[in-house]
Amino acid sequence: MATLFNIFYKHTKSQTKLKIINNKNKKQLAVLFDPDKVDEKSVQSIAEKSQKNGVDFFLVGGSIISNYLDNTIKNIKKVSDLPVYIFPGSLMQISEYADGILFISLISGRNPDFLIGNHVVVAPFLKKSKLDIIPTGYMLIEGGNTTSVEYMSNTKPIPNNKTDIAVATAMAGEFSGKKMIYADAGSGAGKPVSKKMISEIKKNINIPLIVGGGINTDEKLKNAYSAGADIVVIGTVIEKNKNMIENFCKIKIEFNV
Repeated sequence: MATLFNIFYKHTKSQTKLKIINNKNKKQLAVLFDPDKVDEKSVQSIAEKSQKNGVDFFLVGGSIISNYLDNTIKNIKKVSDLPVYIFPGSLMQISEYADGILFISLISGRNPDFLIGNHVVVAPFLKKSKLDIIPTGYMLIEGGNTTSVEYMSNTKPIPNNKTDIAVATAMAGEFSGKKMIYADAGSGAGKPVSKKMISEIKKNINIPLIVGGGINTDEKLKNAYSAGADIVVIGTVIEKNKNMIENFCKIKIEFNV
């Protein structure tokens, strides 16, 4: 994996594909790969199917410092030309092979390392790169299970029924300059972010809203889109059954007609 000291980025193909979502006003669907949970064969198979059916972009990252980040991105790019953004779980998750990175601040927690500390360390190296850097306010929402993010970041999620706290947190993220808000129930969540919470967050911010975690059925995807999610991220369900990609892409297309 590329280190922080050799991140002089060489790839320049994709630029600000996510930032123009407000202009397009289109729903988007992203597939998340955890490099520690997928092998080369499954990565390429999922990426091919995603490209064929209309997935918009890929996220790659996890809560553990992975030695497979570079290889996962390269395997995606062997079979797809869709943008690949890093969804970093630590400051070590940077790759010269990606198109961009979500510059994530864990705004739902109070751990300074995940709010700004790690960002200060990595900022000079990102400045020298040509990555599409998107400042993102990340909110961990209680999803029924203790998630890797919760454990690794030593922070507590926002309770699923505390919509007012989630809304205020999202607004604070926007006011502090974030370009997107990501409400996440966590990988393999027992329940997704509620429709009420998604709807209220969307009503109170003017930047794109990403929703992920626990979206493993057609109904849950429809609920997320209809409540106001601009981008929905799927991961665990696709690892278990990549054929769900086709169903989910059809739903996204229906919302964009």
